[in-house]
Amino acid sequence: MVVFSQTTRNDSIAYIKKLQTEASTAISGQNFDDAIVKLIEVEKIVQENNYDDLRASAVLGLAELNYYLQNYQKARSEIEIAFNYLEENKSDAELASAYTLYGLILTRLDEFDTAENILQKADKICISLNDESLQANVILAFGILEMQRANYNKAINYFNAALPIFRVEDMKYQESFAELNKAEALLELPVSEFPNGLDQAKRSVANAKRIIAANNYIKLRAQSYKLTSQIAMREGNTDDAIRNFSLYSNLNDSINRVYTQAVSKGMDAETSIGDLTQIIENKQSEIDEQKKTLNLNKMTTGLSIALIIILSLLTLSLYKNNNLRAKANNLLQDKNVEMQSAKEKAEKASLAKAQFLSTITHELRTPLYAVTGLTHLLLEEDPKEEQKEHLNSLKFSGEYLLSLINNILDLNKLEANKVEIEKTTFSLKKRINDVLVALKKSADDRKNQLILEFDDTIPSKLVGDPLKLSQVLINLIGNSVKFTQNGEVVIRVSKLDQNTSKVKLHFEIEDNGVGISKKKQKSIFETFSQASLQINRKFGGTGLGLSIVKNLLELMGSKIHLESQLGKGSKFWFNINFSISEELQEDNNPNNIIYDVDYVALENRKVLVVEDNKINQMITKKILEKNKMACQVADNGMDAVQMVEEQTFDIILMDIHMPGISGIEATQKIRQFNKNIPIIALTAVTIDENLDDFYRAGFNEIIPKPFKTEEFFEKIYRTLEGRKMPAPR
Repeated sequence: MVVFSQTTRNDSIAYIKKLQTEASTAISGQNFDDAIVKLIEVEKIVQENNYDDLRASAVLGLAELNYYLQNYQKARSEIEIAFNYLEENKSDAELASAYTLYGLILTRLDEFDTAENILQKADKICISLNDESLQANVILAFGILEMQRANYNKAINYFNAALPIFRVEDMKYQESFAELNKAEALLELPVSEFPNGLDQAKRSVANAKRIIAANNYIKLRAQSYKLTSQIAMREGNTDDAIRNFSLYSNLNDSINRVYTQAVSKGMDAETSIGDLTQIIENKQSEIDEQKKTLNLNKMTTGLSIALIIILSLLTLSLYKNNNLRAKANNLLQDKNVEMQSAKEKAEKASLAKAQFLSTITHELRTPLYAVTGLTHLLLEEDPKEEQKEHLNSLKFSGEYLLSLINNILDLNKLEANKVEIEKTTFSLKKRINDVLVALKKSADDRKNQLILEFDDTIPSKLVGDPLKLSQVLINLIGNSVKFTQNGEVVIRVSKLDQNTSKVKLHFEIEDNGVGISKKKQKSIFETFSQASLQINRKFGGTGLGLSIVKNLLELMGSKIHLESQLGKGSKFWFNINFSISEELQEDNNPNNIIYDVDYVALENRKVLVVEDNKINQMITKKILEKNKMACQVADNGMDAVQMVEEQTFDIILMDIHMPGISGIEATQKIRQFNKNIPIIALTAVTIDENLDDFYRAGFNEIIPKPFKTEEFFEKIYRTLEGRKMPAPR
């Protein structure tokens, strides 16, 4: 080690500056062990030679190191010590740097207002000094502050202001750091505010990467991987996004381990040990003098020194442990932030999936409407027996595909939280009987018996969501029917508890079919899950029904349970609460399961079909005219409004998605001059559409496309006979 007492002050100062420069370079390269050694040596030299005017610089170096180690509380305490020395030996440039670092530390500690005041002080000094490089650092710090405040436009302005200066002054680390933070701010802004934000972010990251590659800025490299992952996700490049996020996670974990090791080495502990050595030396000198006179004092002093050493080491150990604990907490917080970010990305991916499936199912409905409609028309035209067989197969395939599309739409709505529980008065026994009637043909085809065991003490008037309950029962009973041959499907409904306003019911659906293995019972309620590939091939289906049941019951505050044994059958059961109604106000047939239509009453009724698709026009018109109804067609919403003004129609079938004005807008215009004409929405409903919006717009009823012909005429008949008025707007 250099003996500084034998060198000139100038040589000492030059050596200190050299150590500080090397320490700064080591910090940029994440070589914190080397930085610690050099900064401790700087502090020792300053203390040993009483260079009071250099004390602030020495402590500032330690504060900067703690800042980079994310040990923000320690960095704050160090820099506050530095300000005491700066007041005694004031250097405006050093004071501006100290204020800038202090502002950054306070920003990381979320003390935004105080940080802003401190940075304003730094800015004033830089302006008075006319030092652009110092001021650029202050501007960069303001950008970081606004980033933390989520003021991304302001942050981008600060980064844009600082970057030209960093380039001119060749401040590579600051330039790359500013580019990365600019990119991060751009990615946070919505496209509406910054249309070309993604392209700018890509350019900023590319600029930063060039600098990082040439200078090996490890921490900034990790940040560049993270931003590259976010950009790839925006562009839909999932593989690239995952690869870069993996690179970021691995490198960031490595950096965090370096931080922890650096803190554990105890930069401050080394300084404390140096101070402790000085104390021991001083005490030893006193002992030598006292040795000549009092041996007892020697013993006492020796014991005191030993005690001081023990206490000092204990204090040092506690300090190191506290530092490690604080660092571990910081790392844990960082991980939590990353997990939250990953959660948000997963939610966005889920939303994108739901929107994609919704679009696909909606687009499939239009050609499927043509398939089912034309099949129905051909079956009505007295085909040959061999043709009839093929047409029936085509009809079955169309209905199966329609069922699949409806299931996907239902599942999308459930996962996107677009489903709400209704509160309607209904008769439970009638509702279950309607479901059994709807499933009777399927049961007969498989030679199964449907048996209902209903507790007659259950109140006849309940309040709940009968449509969703029907959907649950149709899926569960239909599932049992599908997997049972020549057997029984028993539906049991019993009362568990009742008070004056509520009743708790127990539902069981039991069959003696193929059963489900213990292994598969754990996943049977997951989306697209079935008992086995062989069962899938034999019985068909997609595995969506039970997933829908699970989601619907959870929405209604219940839970599905399963008991099953391979070869012996299965039993599904759930408990559910309903309110008891004082008055029955159930719609005659809200689920349209039984079709009771007086086709004679529909003859010669004038129908206006509003539809822009020519094939759909032809199919709907032919179906209506086959049943002796008079039909006219409008190609769009404006034509429909004009025709209703000029002519008299008994009913309107209105498509929703059309060029020009939509079916909803056309209906609203018609309602301005004709409140009474029945209007039915004939549409392929998507996940984004709320059926209540149709009724509020003035529709009397909704028929989803494609439809069963019986359901189609049943709704037309019921709407004409009941003259159900639209909801008031």
